[in-house]
Amino acid sequence: MSFLAPLALFLSALSIPVILLYMLRLRRREVQVSSTFLWQQILRDREANAPWQKLRRNLLLLLQLIILLALVFSLARPYIEVPTVTTGRIALLLDASASMNATDLGVTRFEAAKQQAVNIIDSLTPGDTLAVIRVGTAPEMVENYTNDWVKLREVINGLQPSKSTADWNAALTLAAAGAVGADKFTIILISDGGLPNDLAASYGDVKFIPVGSSASNVAITALAPADDPIKGAQVYARLTNYGTQPADVIFTLNLDGQLAKALPYTVPATSSTDIVISDIPAEFHRVEAQISRPSTSNIPDYLDLDDTAWATYNPVAAQRAIIFSSGNRFLEQGLNSFPDWKVSRGSLDTGIPTDPFDLYVFDGWLPSNLPDANLLIIDPPSDTPLFQVGAKTDKTKITSVLADDPRTRYLKFNDVNIREFKTISAGNWAQPLVSAEGGPLILAGTVDTRRVALITFALRDSDLPLKIAWPILLANLTSWYKQPRAISLDGNVQPGQAISIQPIPDSTTVRVNRPDGATTTFTVNQPLIVYADTPLSGIYTVDIYRGSQIVQQEAFAVNLFDQDESNIAVRTPTFGSTKLTVAAQEEVGQREFWPWIALVALLILIVEWWVYHRRLQLPKLATAKRQFARRGTGSSP
Repeated sequence: MSFLAPLALFLSALSIPVILLYMLRLRRREVQVSSTFLWQQILRDREANAPWQKLRRNLLLLLQLIILLALVFSLARPYIEVPTVTTGRIALLLDASASMNATDLGVTRFEAAKQQAVNIIDSLTPGDTLAVIRVGTAPEMVENYTNDWVKLREVINGLQPSKSTADWNAALTLAAAGAVGADKFTIILISDGGLPNDLAASYGDVKFIPVGSSASNVAITALAPADDPIKGAQVYARLTNYGTQPADVIFTLNLDGQLAKALPYTVPATSSTDIVISDIPAEFHRVEAQISRPSTSNIPDYLDLDDTAWATYNPVAAQRAIIFSSGNRFLEQGLNSFPDWKVSRGSLDTGIPTDPFDLYVFDGWLPSNLPDANLLIIDPPSDTPLFQVGAKTDKTKITSVLADDPRTRYLKFNDVNIREFKTISAGNWAQPLVSAEGGPLILAGTVDTRRVALITFALRDSDLPLKIAWPILLANLTSWYKQPRAISLDGNVQPGQAISIQPIPDSTTVRVNRPDGATTTFTVNQPLIVYADTPLSGIYTVDIYRGSQIVQQEAFAVNLFDQDESNIAVRTPTFGSTKLTVAAQEEVGQREFWPWIALVALLILIVEWWVYHRRLQLPKLATAKRQFARRGTGSSP
């Protein structure tokens, strides 16, 4: 054993004054006497008050000397040499990803990892410095390089694991920056090894400390509802067993909070089982799937986060359109070619039917009152409150096609020939999509909540229906007429992943509700909103307001669905083409134990205080006892 501050041992000389105080102090004891005859003891008291006395056995003195020596010993900072992983400047990366919630060690792997981190801190020398980086969706430097071991322990003990994946490339890049100016620099990974395979080999000296013991886990790795043309609504799921033994599970399916199916399955070891569930209600919006182990199963499942999955179901219903025309075969065939539109033919004699439609197409004819819906007007015959019809013009040379607009995507008009068109004067709502020398050929815009497009010429006065531009124009316009989705997702959303929300026109507020009830509100002042507060798996709802009224509601699901997290088998990471080896304690560190000695001193101090106050109370108790006895016998004091 050695000392980091050996000069502090000289403070043990303070025990000499303590002993001298006990030898010099006056020892008197109060005694009740019955007569003045005992005043003769005054002479003896004078002798007892001599400056120097023989030191007698005293429990208080012994306790005080032990306390002093323990404190001096603590100040000297005794330590022993112990093996350690590394020394110098150290970046400690603590894996806080979803797999670290596994409980195969009796506690979570993250708790075991924190204990490993504390053990490393306890073995460092005073010249070492250490930084703690929590590796989650975004790496977090929870404590910069320091040799304050007490503070480091507090920081580590306060950390919690996440329920998402980990960004190891970003975390390692952050850690590698600490090598600047260091004579010796080491990165220590405390993890179960679920790192990606595309890590670079340029992070320097990296050591790996594994955490975990078992791979037993069954997860839901895919969940998706679909609309089959023959069988109707279906739900597809995939169950994956990452363990080494077949596992029996019960798969439970809930639709809009109601139990729909509960079926048993056996998932082979290190394999997957695909499930397709039919014969379910046609109308539902939220899907929740769960797996559980039957009571007869003895195969453990050490990770609960991937036992539940969610999905949203919003089948696209066919839009209804009605055409009012004297017989335009190109127009009817063009709209009928889109499977997501159901087209009807209206009667010019009876006019607008009472049954509402999503789109009204007027070709060379207009009703007296325009319906309050989306409109496609071709060759308008007369004025309306939306526009005024002017004279015809033959200045049909194409001058421009609106660029960077979804309504003109892939649209080319340079080979389209038009004999004549009508000059249309519309308000600010109309935007020219295609223009000629004589004015706009195609206009479109939004009036209140309805979308209106104008084609200012008759199709029979052009060769547009014979050009590729015709189906492209119809496809763009019919897509524009549909209710735009605020959320467009391609694939699964994982915890921590950001999504884009596109508010509808004229909306004022967007509110996102998390599965735990927390809400985030955005004021619509830009065309795109980025939402990244997705740490939890579950269903998030998006409410879009115009003023205080909800005008659109959508939902999206967040699921773990990550093989690196669900596969809880301990794996050794690979950097470039080099596979890390498990860190060994190859260097010499120091383990101090002064805090324990200081704790012993505190405990002895409490005992010393108790003994001292106990002694003060004993004479008073004895006197009170004698007085009580005399009163009981009737004698006077």
